[in-house]
Amino acid sequence: MRDSMVAQWADALGDRITAAPTIQRATVEREFRLLIDVLTHMVGPLRREVRAVWNHVCEHYGRSASARGLAAGEVVEELQHLRELLIRNLAPVLAAMRARQGMAIMLRLNRVLDRGVAVAVVGYTDALVATLFAQNGVPVPETEHEHGEIDRQLAALEAELAAVIQPQ
Repeated sequence: MRDSMVAQWADALGDRITAAPTIQRATVEREFRLLIDVLTHMVGPLRREVRAVWNHVCEHYGRSASARGLAAGEVVEELQHLRELLIRNLAPVLAAMRARQGMAIMLRLNRVLDRGVAVAVVGYTDALVATLFAQNGVPVPETEHEHGEIDRQLAALEAELAAVIQPQ
């Protein structure tokens, strides 16, 4: 289900997903998969343990959206699209549950996504401000180094998630 949701999410975003030529579609899709993986754990029994990872992943998502050349509103739109996909894909599963249980999961999922949107916007703003201060307000072209840095950061976030969810 995760891979099909990543494909639907990426297809719906169209050209926006590759607005920055230095950040490849595969890297953005990898970030989408990581967001969905962490979100899955945020509505499960490990939600307290995974909360810090969720914040780190959402902040990174905002920072990489800045590197992709998106506006702050587009970051919000992308995460709202994830919410819509989750509702559509989880509706049959939640409908089969007891009403109270399904409602509790949806409420928790929406709270987690709301927090994720806020943290992503903070990450986006932090990246934008850091860029403005670093270059005295003059934008510079993206470099290939940035692509490698994003991949390195994604690997670190994936390792952080794996460390939290591994059985003791």
